[in-house]
Amino acid sequence: MELYNISVIYSNYVYPAEFVKIVELNLVDFEIWYLMSNEQVNIRIEGLKSRYPSRNLIPFARRDDSDDIACFEVEKGNSVQIIHDFAGEGFEQRKEYKCFWDWFRDAIDEMIAEVGE
Repeated sequence: MELYNISVIYSNYVYPAEFVKIVELNLVDFEIWYLMSNEQVNIRIEGLKSRYPSRNLIPFARRDDSDDIACFEVEKGNSVQIIHDFAGEGFEQRKEYKCFWDWFRDAIDEMIAEVGE
């Protein structure tokens, strides 16, 4: 998997190192969550900009069973925002993780629970 070239849209943004490492290791599918392809990221960025113009969201993962997506937000460092895409503006925020690893742990735990059923 190749990282989406986010500098085309947000010139000063740099992906968190831990996210880059996961992509380098090709850890991309966690049963419920999966990292989006460049094409999927591009489509989502355009949609997010039109639906939530006050936010600078960078989507990177999608939840398979809902409209939830995991995003970085330019102004919020390495935290991960869970956005319920297509919700009305102001109602899109589902959850915030302090850092990428916190989100990743939850994604893995959800996969273990799903596969274990």
